[in-house]
Amino acid sequence: MAKPTLAPKPEEIDHRLYCDYARLVRLQAQAESFSLLPHLKAGSVLSGRHNSLFRGRGLNFEELRHYQLGDDIRNLDWKVTMRTGKPHVRSYTEEKDRNVIVCVDQRSAMFFASTEVMKSVVAAEVAAMCGWRVLKDGDRVGFVIASHQALFHSKPQRSQNDLLTQLKHLSRANQSLSVDSVNSEKVTFSRWVELIKRMKLKQSTLIFISDWSDCEEQHLDHLKQLQQHNDILAVMVSDPLEQTLPDDLATSKWVVGDGQYQLNLDSKAKVQAASAKLEAKTDVQRQSLAQLMAIKHLPYIELDTTGQHVKEFQKLVGGR
Repeated sequence: MAKPTLAPKPEEIDHRLYCDYARLVRLQAQAESFSLLPHLKAGSVLSGRHNSLFRGRGLNFEELRHYQLGDDIRNLDWKVTMRTGKPHVRSYTEEKDRNVIVCVDQRSAMFFASTEVMKSVVAAEVAAMCGWRVLKDGDRVGFVIASHQALFHSKPQRSQNDLLTQLKHLSRANQSLSVDSVNSEKVTFSRWVELIKRMKLKQSTLIFISDWSDCEEQHLDHLKQLQQHNDILAVMVSDPLEQTLPDDLATSKWVVGDGQYQLNLDSKAKVQAASAKLEAKTDVQRQSLAQLMAIKHLPYIELDTTGQHVKEFQKLVGGR
């Protein structure tokens, strides 16, 4: 029986390896510099259709009334106008909130980095920033957290106390990771997508933050179905060493493994072959996610482990 992983004490935390609750709370200040709602500044990569990122808050039909000076002529109801002989306009009220689900990967494959910051830390900090931003916009936010042991989900709420509770869950999931972590069968990408499908979301925004390492074609098909009635933003968290291997690696005689199989990289030919496979796999993932985003004219966003993920994410979603 495996020993339970002990979470590091706050004073012992290396923030390149783990994120603590206090750090996730402090990221509230970073949520001021970007927006997940329409009205993004011109020229940002997310100023897509109608200068908006997602569908935003919808409009509810309120009443049909006589035209008044100053009304937007685009709201004229021509059928009623022609039938009555007098101009009529349709008036709308804006929906006051929307549901945003932040889906964040904290499984064992995320506990990796060859540069500065673990992928798991990048994902957790970006997820926290999104949560704070959604609350600032007056919307409801919920989380689906995939740890290496279980899937946790919360109902979207417009509540700071609830968000703080979810950030505690997120920090615990993050700090439970180690080099010895092994994923439970309960947390495969299939189980993750199944859970989200059971939530029967409509007119919601889903933000997926993951390395997408075990996402397969059938999972993308399910996400495309979800994309029909919701907005999905896919955020890829990657590490340079997962995409290509340095040519001089053979001299170090590395042995790499996934817990079941090992590969001895003791020659230049082996390194080049392994690097080519990694590059090909990464290209397929990028193309698949880009196609998923293209359905709603949203961008493909990729963050790396160099430690610049906060500024990079702010920039990519129209931050200052």
